[in-house]
Amino acid sequence: MNRKRIAVATVLVLALGAALWFWERHAEARSPATLYGNVDIRQVNLAFRVGGRVSEVLVDEGDAIEAGQVLARLDPVPLANALHAAEAQLASVSARNALLHDGFRREDTEQAEARAQQLRAALAEAETQLQRQQALVPAGAVPQKVLDAAQSQRDQAAAQLRAAEAALALSRRGYRPQEVAESDGLLQQARANVDSARLALEDATLKSPSAGVVLTRTVEKGAMVAVGGNAFGVSLTEPVWVRAYVPEPQLGQFASGTRVRLSTDSRPGQPYHGVVGFVSPTAEFTPKSVETTDLRTSLVYRLRVVVQDPDAQLRQGMPVTLGLEP
Repeated sequence: MNRKRIAVATVLVLALGAALWFWERHAEARSPATLYGNVDIRQVNLAFRVGGRVSEVLVDEGDAIEAGQVLARLDPVPLANALHAAEAQLASVSARNALLHDGFRREDTEQAEARAQQLRAALAEAETQLQRQQALVPAGAVPQKVLDAAQSQRDQAAAQLRAAEAALALSRRGYRPQEVAESDGLLQQARANVDSARLALEDATLKSPSAGVVLTRTVEKGAMVAVGGNAFGVSLTEPVWVRAYVPEPQLGQFASGTRVRLSTDSRPGQPYHGVVGFVSPTAEFTPKSVETTDLRTSLVYRLRVVVQDPDAQLRQGMPVTLGLEP
């Protein structure tokens, strides 16, 4: 009897514990969550895409800059000369390409025909002279060297006629497809060279990709810089993002598009406002810089909040407390 009572009591205790756990779990999910995070540190290192001598440095460390603002320039003369050379090469190749596509001029063909007719007449005259000399050979009236000279004259006329007829056939047929295709390829290459040279000249001016603050400057006027050498370190200020972490039970409260309030120690009682823009699809451990020691081993989901009303007091890396808009 006592054993039966003990078993019933054990079952009741387990059921009560399970119910309590279930209630706490769902109460936690229903309660308004408080999240912790930091303003995202977003920094970019800017460099020239071409090498050269620095001719101007227009900003210094600590300067606020706007998107598209010119930060520094390289000496453009060598790059401009390279562009002019590429354009001249393009003009030459383009003219040659047009000639191959148009084929021979009608005047060239007519001139080749006239040349061939002239050589036919010369060959006929040479053959006549050779026959006359050969007819005098039996009588011994023609020296051998005269006969050899007539034979040579006739052979030269025949060779010249064959060359003229080949040139006439080429003029009528035009250039080979392989020659035209080769010229087309050279033209495309010349155009690409001009585009590359023009882009290199544009890259001699270094501009800011977005608004921010210059953190570091590593170039001086007159210095030589290599391709890709770091010139400025810029802290980007727009847009302002907050990175926070939400436990799985409160994940449903912070879907994309949810409006939140952001509080900082530097502006108590004056919260900022933001919208959840991204929620990570995978869980991760809470970063040590965000949560307490007890919560560092908890699995959370990273989310990004876009601040809608940032100001100069909201600095990168600053800790932020998040809550749902009432």
